[in-house]
Amino acid sequence: MLALRAEEIRRLVPMRQAIELMKQVFAAYSRGETISPLRTPVNVPDGSGVVLFMPAFVPASGDAPAAAGVKVVSVFGGNRERGLPTINALVMTVDPATGVPTGLMEGAAVTALRTGAVSGAATDLMARPDARTLAVIGAGAQGVTQAAAVCAVREIDEIRVFDLFAQSRESFAERLEAWLPDAMPRVVAASSAREAVEGADVICTATTATSPVFEDAWLSPGVHINGIGAYTPEMQEIPDATVARARIVVDAVEAALHEAGDLIQSINRGAIARDAVTIELGQVAAGDVTGRESAEQVTFFKSVGNAIQDMIVCGAALEAAASQGVGQTVNLS
Repeated sequence: MLALRAEEIRRLVPMRQAIELMKQVFAAYSRGETISPLRTPVNVPDGSGVVLFMPAFVPASGDAPAAAGVKVVSVFGGNRERGLPTINALVMTVDPATGVPTGLMEGAAVTALRTGAVSGAATDLMARPDARTLAVIGAGAQGVTQAAAVCAVREIDEIRVFDLFAQSRESFAERLEAWLPDAMPRVVAASSAREAVEGADVICTATTATSPVFEDAWLSPGVHINGIGAYTPEMQEIPDATVARARIVVDAVEAALHEAGDLIQSINRGAIARDAVTIELGQVAAGDVTGRESAEQVTFFKSVGNAIQDMIVCGAALEAAASQGVGQTVNLS
């Protein structure tokens, strides 16, 4: 079994490659070729956090090998005050032909990479080609890879970032530079969400908010929004008015209607009908459905995450590691 550290994973699977992997795997998902049971959450009794168990199988696609395994993710919002990451995770892969364990990977890096990459894929397929200004709400590890992914598919000149934690806002540019060493856009630490959002062409929200992080009136015509927080029915990042007028695309319809607070709450309040959530990213990637119908249209990609993303990234990382002699061999027998 090969163990890979965070820095090795980032080196083995560049963001642009990860974005193309997301298009491939979600197209396979929409064709019914992947297996990914709804994730199982285990909530800590005191409400301080949740541990998520996410198994999946993905077939070989393009130049990516078949992969299977499970990711275990913990999300503890209070960890920032302890000086610890909010998200911790491990991914274990097995050979889909034999079931023999093949890999153990630092899962937070995998999560950040694949979550950024899926928003990169959605931005590539849905945002206006001339998008130049990006707003990021939530400046943690997920926010950084959201920005890196958007910059991989659009010529972004300016990134405006807002976070309730001043330290996260101020350190964002330095952390992003590790992902964009050769083409770093201007980064502005915004003093408010409104300052970040007004005039933005693309918005990425990466928070654990339970109420909208911006107002619909602040949005410019033709803006594209990637919502990657609000992964439980109780959470919400996007206002009902925005959800109601946007073209909605999700990573997986079943999971989104089961977990995505942004959609569930809008449905429950009557802002949208349940059948407004029908388009999957894989359908757009395959060319079966268009991601944007006009330059003025507001588009909204909602992702709750799916372990197929982790498996295709980890499969590619293991294949690259084997060819490059990277990683640590672990024998548990």
